[in-house]
Amino acid sequence: MDLQELTYNVCDLTKEAGEFLKQEITKLKSTDILSKGLHNYVTYVDKESERRLVERLSALLPGSGFIAEENAALRPGEYTWVIDPLDGTTNFIHGVPLYCISIGLMHHDETILAMIYEPNLQECFYTWKSAPSYLNGEIISVSKTPAVNEALFATGFPYYDYRRLDDYLAIFKHLLQNSRGARRLGSAAADMAYTACGRYDGFYEYGLSPWDVCAGALLVQNAGGVVSDFCGTKNYIFGKQIIAANNALYSEFLKLFDAWKHELI
Repeated sequence: MDLQELTYNVCDLTKEAGEFLKQEITKLKSTDILSKGLHNYVTYVDKESERRLVERLSALLPGSGFIAEENAALRPGEYTWVIDPLDGTTNFIHGVPLYCISIGLMHHDETILAMIYEPNLQECFYTWKSAPSYLNGEIISVSKTPAVNEALFATGFPYYDYRRLDDYLAIFKHLLQNSRGARRLGSAAADMAYTACGRYDGFYEYGLSPWDVCAGALLVQNAGGVVSDFCGTKNYIFGKQIIAANNALYSEFLKLFDAWKHELI
């Protein structure tokens, strides 16, 4: 398997899907918005984008499986595409121009390809196993910021699982008081892509799904960063908690999550 060529093909088809998202954002009506649960929304755009991606990715890699946000009937395989057809649906339905398509490819338990596309700025972040991470053809790297007090962080607010809200807010408060700030864009994929290219120095969130983090995690790692769950282990794709940072400040950043080690989600 030529992972480089496959990655380029994924980027091409995802840019087409991104154009579809941009075309549909002006057509969306309130009656098109459905609720999947507390503060969790879906539209025909999410579903159609996913259908198109599944069709095209299946053709690129026949026999591959899928873990996808909008279709629980899809099943993983030896090679599994992990896709979010529209990360940032709430932004999308409110006309906020920041949302992404996120695609990762796993071989058994290892992510071997990753791509995040933000169509409004036409920014395509991508990488594959043992390769650098790229943004529109240029190699990117995580920041070199050495300490939390000099760093800018990204996070996402929990929208349905509030069991650890106090612990989450304690970390948020600490960063507000002891760093250059914390931002909330509304797309975990964008947050991780921006961490990979050094716009952010670190990212954390809990309550996420595999399609939120699979691609972004490999982008950060191949850009020279560190990714883990809140306990410092590797259960971040399916473990519903993730931190990502450059090597220099990762250890200091991880210490902020000590309270989480006593009660896993």
